[in-house]
Amino acid sequence: MKSELKVIARFTYSAEAQIIKGRLEAEGIEAILKDEYTIDTDPLISNAIGGVKLEVWSEDEERAKAVLESIEEYSVDDSGDPLHCPKCDSTKVRYYTTVTSFKAFASFVLTTLMTVLPFYTKYEYRCENCKHQFNPNE
Repeated sequence: MKSELKVIARFTYSAEAQIIKGRLEAEGIEAILKDEYTIDTDPLISNAIGGVKLEVWSEDEERAKAVLESIEEYSVDDSGDPLHCPKCDSTKVRYYTTVTSFKAFASFVLTTLMTVLPFYTKYEYRCENCKHQFNPNE
């Protein structure tokens, strides 16, 4: 009998999780995705619920982590060299986009509203000589 499920990775989108799950299954490791359909239904809540969780049985955890480690791609600079953590000098640096502060959240909402909803723009004429602005219909 299998013991318990362990989360070995989290993904923002289910497509990423499906790729890794397929690789684990190709190695003979049973993998389960949690919250996959919830995030597919509404991708904007991914960060709120912790993303799509990739789970394996506890006895397969070490082997699954080794497979995951072998296929991980980390961030590189413009010349292709791995980025180093300024604190610990690790090269396991990933690029994440998250909304973790009020400023980031406000920017997200404002950008969404401005690109989705039309906003009011008033057009006027301007004289290039004296810079006077006017509307000929008024």
